[in-house]
Amino acid sequence: MPTITTNDGTEIFYKDWGSGQPLVFHHGWPLSSDDWDNQMMFFLGEGFRVIAHDRRGHGRSSQTAEGNEMDTYAADVIALAAALDLKDAVHIGHSTGGGEVARYVARAEPGRVAKAALIGAVPPIMLKTEKNPGGLPMEVFDGFRAALVANRAQFYRDVPSGPFYGFNRDGAKVSEGAIQNWWRQGMMGGIKAHYDCIAAFSETDFTEDLKAIDVPVLVMHGDDDQIVPYADSAPLSVELLKHGTLKTYPGLPHGMCTTHPDIVNPDLLAFIQG
Repeated sequence: MPTITTNDGTEIFYKDWGSGQPLVFHHGWPLSSDDWDNQMMFFLGEGFRVIAHDRRGHGRSSQTAEGNEMDTYAADVIALAAALDLKDAVHIGHSTGGGEVARYVARAEPGRVAKAALIGAVPPIMLKTEKNPGGLPMEVFDGFRAALVANRAQFYRDVPSGPFYGFNRDGAKVSEGAIQNWWRQGMMGGIKAHYDCIAAFSETDFTEDLKAIDVPVLVMHGDDDQIVPYADSAPLSVELLKHGTLKTYPGLPHGMCTTHPDIVNPDLLAFIQG
């Protein structure tokens, strides 16, 4: 399998297909690069070079006990971009991957990044604090941690069956295959890394990262997102970005790249080519 080895010895698995302008896809928690299958195939067909990696502790990358936080995640992407000599790349992140994109792009070497897209992304910060009164209380994330430790396999069945894809909504078209694929990806990773990553995606403040980004950024978010609530994420991120554009999707869920690729992919393509 193609991997790079980081300074601390972690092996990061990646896919690198095609030629042309590179598009780099950053997956959500607790998934893997496989979550981007639809987008990888679509954009490969449109003539792009498509790249996706498994975050440390996730998928086929090393099941790390340390370094499961945003600074190290961004450093891993810096190492990947250098190893693949990526230039003028578009970085696209979903959920936790959107936080990873924000931190990486804010720190990337000049010339590495042309644009970025944040989809259902966790910035600016998910946790409720004095500065972020609209955030989710710590009890929510403590509940995630407790469920993960108690029965990870069941927890990873419950999340995609309900709020992640909006399958708990009346009239939803439920895909058993999507639920099982979410479970498969989650169970490939390491529980310690997944446990640590809950703090990484919920408690990390990306305010300064967003302010530092100089390239155009498309912020895409469904207004029925039950995982990363819309009001405390996408509109606030756009206010902090120098060149941010907000695109809101009425009624769409957190996992809209899987449930509605026919809507998401053309909008991403238009942004990349615009």
